[in-house]
Amino acid sequence: MRYKKYINFKTIFSLVICALLSLQTPAFAQAEDSAATTNDTSQVVSSSELQAKADSTGKTVSDTTGNAVAAQTPAGTSASSNAVEAAQQEEKSIDPQVYKNFFYYVLLFFLVCIVVGIIGKIIQVYELTKEMQGKGKRVNWNKFNGILFLIMLFLGLYGSYWSYVHHGSIAWRDAASEHGAKIDSMFIITTVITTIVFVLTHILLFGFSFVYKSTGKRKAYFYPHNNLVEKIWTIVPAIVLTILVLFGFFTWRSITNVPDDVAANALQVEITGEQFAWNVRYAGRDNKIGKRSIKLTTPMNGLGIDFNDKSAWDDVRGSDIVLPVGKPVRFTINSKDILHSFYMPDFRVQMNAVPGMATHFQMTPRFTTQEMREKLNNPEFDFVMLCAKICGQGHYNMQKTVRIVTEAEYKEWLSTQTYFFDEEAKKEFKANQAAKTVEKKEDNKQLALNN
Repeated sequence: MRYKKYINFKTIFSLVICALLSLQTPAFAQAEDSAATTNDTSQVVSSSELQAKADSTGKTVSDTTGNAVAAQTPAGTSASSNAVEAAQQEEKSIDPQVYKNFFYYVLLFFLVCIVVGIIGKIIQVYELTKEMQGKGKRVNWNKFNGILFLIMLFLGLYGSYWSYVHHGSIAWRDAASEHGAKIDSMFIITTVITTIVFVLTHILLFGFSFVYKSTGKRKAYFYPHNNLVEKIWTIVPAIVLTILVLFGFFTWRSITNVPDDVAANALQVEITGEQFAWNVRYAGRDNKIGKRSIKLTTPMNGLGIDFNDKSAWDDVRGSDIVLPVGKPVRFTINSKDILHSFYMPDFRVQMNAVPGMATHFQMTPRFTTQEMREKLNNPEFDFVMLCAKICGQGHYNMQKTVRIVTEAEYKEWLSTQTYFFDEEAKKEFKANQAAKTVEKKEDNKQLALNN
C-alpha cells in the first residue's frame, strides 16, 4: 500500500513537471516572436526613413535588403503606420523573461522539496542499517524537534522586536490633528496589550513543546477541564476589550457627535465625491453651506446647489483643501454616485461618502504643513486626502493635496478662489427663474379658464 502511494506521488509530480515545461514553451516562442517583431520593425522603420529620403528627392530608393521603395506612394504610408502599430504592440507585451523567472523559481521550489525528502529517506535508511548492525541508536527526533522549537522561539521574538524598531518608524508619525492624539494613544495601548499576550502565549507554546517533548518513558496527562482557568481567560479578556471599546466609543463621539453650538462655530467645508474626483466647497462670509438638491444638477451646476438659498451665493470653490491651523473644521461629506471614502491618514480622519446621505466629521489641525516638513526633515512633504474605497478604474485619481497654513495665509488664499455662484451660474439661475415665472403665469391662466 505504501509503495502504491509513493508511485502515485511520483506520477503526479512527473505530470506537474511536464505541465510546467509545456507551459514554458510559449514563453520561449514569445521571445522568438518578439525578436522577429523587433527585426521586422527595424526593417520597416529603415524603409520609412528611405521613404522620407525618396520624398525629398522624388526618386525611388533601395533599402539595405534590396527592396525598392517608391517615392510618394501609399505603400510608404502603410509601412509607417505598420511600424507604429508594431512598436505599440511591442511596448504592451510582457517581457518573456518574467515567465522564465516564474517557472524557474517554481521548479527550484519543487527541487528543494525533493532534495529535502531524499535526505530524510537517506537518514532513515542509515539509522535502520546502524540499528540492525548494533552499531548505534537512532536519532532522537523528538529532542531535535524540541530544540528547533526553542530556537524558533528566540528567532521569532527577535524578529518581532526588529520589526517594531525598523518598521514602526516607517508606518508611524505624529498625528496632525488634536483628536488624532487620542486615537494614537488607543492604538499604542492596544498594541502593548496584544504584544504582551503574544509574547506570553508563544513562550508557553514553544516552551512547553521543548520541556514536555516525548521521551518514550512517560505518558501525556489529559487535563480536560478547569473552571478557574475557564473563568480567567473569559473574564479578563472581556474586561480589557470592554475598556478598549468604551474608550474608542467616546473618542468617536467626540469627533462625530459634537454639540450644535460647537459645530456651528467651526469652519464649514463640504466634500463631495464622484467618479473620479473630489469637489470642495467652503462656506462664505456667513459660514453656512448652501442647500443642495439632486434635482437641480445641470452641466453648469454639477453639485445641484440651490441658489434660491442665499447662503449658497458666497460659497467658495476650492481647488485644494486648505485649512487654518488650530481652528476647528467641520466636514460635510457627500457622494454624487457611488460609495466613496474621505480619508486623510495624517489627521486620523476617515468617513464614508454615502450617496443620498450627508455624513459629518469635525477635527482641529495642530501642525502647519511647514511645521510637519521641518519635523520630518522633508521639504517636499504634503498632507493628502484620498479615497479609501475602491470605486472603479479611476480610483487612484481621487486624491487632493491638503495644506495647513496660518489663519492669515488661509484668508489670503480664500480671497483668490472663485464663487460657485459666478456669472454663468447667475445667467442660468435667472433663466430658470424666468422660465418658472412664465410657467406659473400659464398655470394661473389655465386655472382661471377652468374656473
